[in-house]
Amino acid sequence: MITEVPGVWAGHWTDAVGRTGCTVALFPEGTVASGEVRGGAPATRETALLAPERLVDRVDAVVLSGGSAFGLAAADGVMRFCEEQGAGFPTSAGPVPIVVGLSLYDLGVGDARARPGADQGYAACVAAAPGPMALGRVGAGTGATLGTWGGADAGRPGGLGGAVQRQGDLVVAAMLAVNASGWVDTGHIDPRPGGGGLATNTTIGVVATNARLDKVGCHLLAQSAHDGLARALVPAHTRFDGDAVVTASIGPDEAKVDAQVDHVRWLAMTTVEQAIRAVGAIPPA
Repeated sequence: MITEVPGVWAGHWTDAVGRTGCTVALFPEGTVASGEVRGGAPATRETALLAPERLVDRVDAVVLSGGSAFGLAAADGVMRFCEEQGAGFPTSAGPVPIVVGLSLYDLGVGDARARPGADQGYAACVAAAPGPMALGRVGAGTGATLGTWGGADAGRPGGLGGAVQRQGDLVVAAMLAVNASGWVDTGHIDPRPGGGGLATNTTIGVVATNARLDKVGCHLLAQSAHDGLARALVPAHTRFDGDAVVTASIGPDEAKVDAQVDHVRWLAMTTVEQAIRAVGAIPPA
């Protein structure tokens, strides 16, 4: 899980009745990050800052949320929490926390009026810890679904998946809320869409590593993370998905390990694939 990368804390807020929630990953000082958005229907906040040519190369937190674009409000609470901790990009008026928000559409699953907001984002931060974390139908994965490409009757619950790979001192971990129009690929997927199922899905996530990477390296990592998504989900990156991944090199430079960027990219691809397949293995009931 993503908290196995030293310095990463993660926590959830879950509404089991309204079938929605949010999940936050908090990063230490010195974290460098980038990311990439694919698919035709993203709901995001601050993702423009992740482009390699932008000034800011740090991210203090990433919040994954249900609630579609409404759920982006959860980032306001994460901003408040980070400000209280003194985290943020330094300015003459004080630090400004850099919080990236990625949201998925779950409004049609439970109570459409139940959406993560600022208080819920803050609560997820308060619940954050560096140790083992719950996965499955919790946090941002609470109202996630899979397989609506085949029609509403073909859909099944998705969820929050995680995976980690270690090679020596190098750690690469992924956490994804899998809410895909497509299915987890088993090699026996009918590519024909069903009736009326193309509408409202998105897979969002975070890849973290202790590899020493600059912002360009993190951007390359994001490209490979999307390769992992496409290896696991069929179809992926449709016009009805807002698939997005943030990738982060965690912590101060002295705590990081040297690694060849293409090696880290390969690990990111396979770790994302494993995290998604873990959600596909959750029993439907």
